[in-house]
Amino acid sequence: MLTTAFDIARNRGGPVAAEHYCADSENGDHVDNPSHDALSRLINDLNDTDNTLVVIQPDQDDPLWFASVAVLDNGGYEIVRRDTTRHEHDVVVETSTDHIAGDLTKWLAARTS
Repeated sequence: MLTTAFDIARNRGGPVAAEHYCADSENGDHVDNPSHDALSRLINDLNDTDNTLVVIQPDQDDPLWFASVAVLDNGGYEIVRRDTTRHEHDVVVETSTDHIAGDLTKWLAARTS
């Protein structure tokens, strides 16, 4: 069974800011409410020529939060997490796509209203 961040938050009794969010990559891939596995796949599909970025955000106008993963020229990925309601703006570099997907899944689950 695939677990989305929304499922994790719901099981903890907490709502998420948007029940519907999506991940979009530069090459046109679109995934609604992406699971850990879907995020891993989207990140693994990134390259340094024509698909350098994935953005995850609520499917609404003027979203209050977003996360992005971008390929770095020297290898690895830059992960940006921003939540204006919590005054969070976090930028990290990571190499493990599985670790990135896991961290993002947890971060997405914490987006409470």
